[in-house]
Amino acid sequence: MATFEIVMPKLGESIIEATITKWLKQEGDTVVEDDAIIEIATDKVDSEIPSPVDGVLKKIAYQEGEVVPVGTVIALLEVAGADSVDKPVVEAEDTATQAVVSNEVVEDASQVEAHESFDYKSSDRFYSPLVKSIAKQENITPTELDNIAGTGKEGRVTKKDILQYIESRKAGKVQLVKPASKTIEPPKVTSGAGDELIEMGRMRRLIADHMVMSKQVSPHVTMFHEVDMSAVVNWRNEVKDEFLKREGEKLTFTPLFIEAVAKALKDFPLVNASVDGYTMIKRKNINIGMATALPDGNLIVPVIKNVDQKNLLGITKVVNDLANRARANKLNPDEIQGGTFTVTNFGQFGNLTGAPIINQPQVAILGIGIIKKKAVVVETSQGDMIGIRPVMILSLAFDHRIVDGSLGGMFLQRIANYLENFDTSRKV
Repeated sequence: MATFEIVMPKLGESIIEATITKWLKQEGDTVVEDDAIIEIATDKVDSEIPSPVDGVLKKIAYQEGEVVPVGTVIALLEVAGADSVDKPVVEAEDTATQAVVSNEVVEDASQVEAHESFDYKSSDRFYSPLVKSIAKQENITPTELDNIAGTGKEGRVTKKDILQYIESRKAGKVQLVKPASKTIEPPKVTSGAGDELIEMGRMRRLIADHMVMSKQVSPHVTMFHEVDMSAVVNWRNEVKDEFLKREGEKLTFTPLFIEAVAKALKDFPLVNASVDGYTMIKRKNINIGMATALPDGNLIVPVIKNVDQKNLLGITKVVNDLANRARANKLNPDEIQGGTFTVTNFGQFGNLTGAPIINQPQVAILGIGIIKKKAVVVETSQGDMIGIRPVMILSLAFDHRIVDGSLGGMFLQRIANYLENFDTSRKV
């Protein structure tokens, strides 16, 4: 077997040394020709160094973070052949002098730096010269760069990370971000003469902290869908009196909404999920939380467990029971835990719609607006006509880390379809 020397390449006329930022291969790893084996950084560029030959990485001479002079042997490869120490088949001034920026080859990073005057020196994070060059080329602000998730050592943003972010941005998708390391200080607030100071109670504090945490954790996206509620409204009007007389229960719209949501969650199970770091947890049970306003102005979310296993009568009884006991402050602790999706009704206060905040650790929440009669275009076999229909606006806020626009849109539309195509001949 022969030994092949990998040397620190020269990355420009004035470059005499480079920093090893990451070893992509470890001792004992098999290396294929053109495999990237190491990432290095200099004052002007950083680059991945490919192996010129096939072999096995026998020895790493310098560790990550060390500064190594150009031309120094940094690793040894064991290759097939006679026992000898071969010279590198590429000179120091090889193609590693080129850095890839947004899929274009730039031989001098200073050319890129001339595009913008952004100053990234004030950041608490370390950025290699090439990453900063790419950021300037693509007009990425320092704040935006600070929020790009890094996969390198200690969260460092690599060339691959920033190029993936750029592609996601061009496609209109939200890139998973790292929360800014700097603490956000709330504004200083002073009270004036005659102002009343009201200390938040325990529940209001919990709500406040939970809402702020949710906005910090999840990149929220909200979609809206208008629903023709004619079928649901007409059916409920026909059966509600008989239902009350027979079951002793009021049949509100809430159980009908929750039933439709449960069906849609079975159709799109990734919406019935949570996120743990980079792991997606698809929930087995469908437990729908029902945001309920309390007499004191606070909010509580009792949970209807295993909704998909209940019929409409069962859902109605549980909804009414939880709502009544919530307002009387008689819920058990386990009845407000374990939710996998939440529904909140803005319409009960006369509101058309709203953009709700996700109830962590869930990944979506449905907002329900008021059912209101309005003039709409009705398609008939004789042509389009203007008709009066009971219409409602649904809003879906979802976590863009795992729910993309297509999934969120299809899920919201599926709920609407279940409501618009409600079986008016069903018995309950």
